[in-house]
Amino acid sequence: MEREIIKTLDGSTTIHLKEWDECYHSKHGAIQEAKHVFIKNGFSLFENNPISILEIGFGTGLNAFITFLEATQKKQKIDYVGVEAYPVDAGEVLQMNYVAELEALEFDNIFEKMHKSKWNEKTEISTDFSLTKRKQFFDEIDDYETFDLIYFDAFGYRVQPELWSTEIFRKMYNSLKPNGVLVTYAARGVVKRSMIEVGFTVEKLAGPPGKREMFRAFKSV
Repeated sequence: MEREIIKTLDGSTTIHLKEWDECYHSKHGAIQEAKHVFIKNGFSLFENNPISILEIGFGTGLNAFITFLEATQKKQKIDYVGVEAYPVDAGEVLQMNYVAELEALEFDNIFEKMHKSKWNEKTEISTDFSLTKRKQFFDEIDDYETFDLIYFDAFGYRVQPELWSTEIFRKMYNSLKPNGVLVTYAARGVVKRSMIEVGFTVEKLAGPPGKREMFRAFKSV
């Protein structure tokens, strides 16, 4: 599938898949989307507590890197697991301008370390941030009550509806600890119904720039 690096409206880059007309991040702003969906409406709920995070779609590493920056600022301990079936090529990663756009040049080595770390092995990125990148299809996930928070950042329902199925959300529900939270940029009715069917309590929130709404789902005790 033909790929190209494009600049989004907030100045940060993303990867565009031409055949699908689908991007790894929002064309309206890759960094803005990550901060709004995953940090403001997910990560911020767990302030001052050590947490385990599962990311569905590690992709360019943007969500992991922003989470590292937030956790470092707050001196928060994070165990981060990113699942990706098709890892991004190193050449594409080097074209991502996230470090500069986030004004985090002192952590350039961290972004590089995240991408150079071995797959399927736990890596201590810093004293308080560990990263495990799992090369795995989403339907192979079988964790049980392991994570406090899930960043659900798969490609959109329009191009890969199978990634938003009841079966996948049942795996997400099982992966979360009691009172765990899942956040996603999605806001389709069919996605909400699948979440509710497996036991999630779902709320609709204001979306990031360019998107009216998004979902946050809770695993009730």
